[in-house]
Amino acid sequence: MRARFTLGTLLLFVLPAAVAAQTQAGTTTESTRTVAVVTEPNAIVWLDEIRRGATDESGRLALSKVSSGAHTLRVRANGFKETTTPVGAAARGEIAVRLLRTNDQAEISFQQAETARETAKNEEDKLKAAELYRDALKARAAFPAAQVGLARVLMDLNDTDGALNAIAAARRYRASYPEASAVEGRVFREAGQTDEAIGSFNRALRESHGFQPEAHVGLGRIYEEKGEYDLATHEFQIAINQLADTEPIIYQLLGAAHEKAGNPKEAIAAYENYLRLAPNGSLAPAIKSIVEQLKSDQP
Repeated sequence: MRARFTLGTLLLFVLPAAVAAQTQAGTTTESTRTVAVVTEPNAIVWLDEIRRGATDESGRLALSKVSSGAHTLRVRANGFKETTTPVGAAARGEIAVRLLRTNDQAEISFQQAETARETAKNEEDKLKAAELYRDALKARAAFPAAQVGLARVLMDLNDTDGALNAIAAARRYRASYPEASAVEGRVFREAGQTDEAIGSFNRALRESHGFQPEAHVGLGRIYEEKGEYDLATHEFQIAINQLADTEPIIYQLLGAAHEKAGNPKEAIAAYENYLRLAPNGSLAPAIKSIVEQLKSDQP
């Protein structure tokens, strides 16, 4: 059965999506370029607060589909001070980013916590990551990024109250924080508090002027759960465009939503994009089987 919405609930969904769609429409017609970041090996790179990957062993990462205009580049490597660099509208080719070694215990603990969270395989690993985030916060109370990292790991540990408290603490030092709002939305969604999740995802989109792929994915998943598959695919596609093909898993979400909507051709295209980007990914064998089945079902 399709979900029923009041006009107010529909506006909560549709207005942010419309703003985001206008934002995306404005970027798709712009020319794009490729730049290469050259810095320390295994450094994480963000462009306009969107994580675009990590440098290779030579310290290089190519960023494709960089729109015209000015951007902000953020780079972090373990043991070095994080740095933010402007990228001018005319920038092309290589962008060299020099990182300086750091002895800041808060920053070092935070970097260790991020690595521990991203590589965690079990509850013990996640608890260790949480402890490292708390070490960073003991060394520097005004550290909103550490609070958001702590919120992510506490969410994974099913500590909803702890995660929400960490988000609230982050906002005490950074009132407008799109990532914090997106993570808050995820916490609410996983706790089954759908209305609160919608509010937080919408807040993330307002704070980021529509450019927040994590919030778009969150709204897409809510739409999907409510059976609003067209709206779900719309949100997933915006997220894919904003992430410039750096997160193959969203193509899997897009494909699944198209399947449920009865759009087999679109589902096949989305799944094949996942396989293009992650041919050896954990979902690849299952997705290959789904694609074969969908193609065999075509008239």
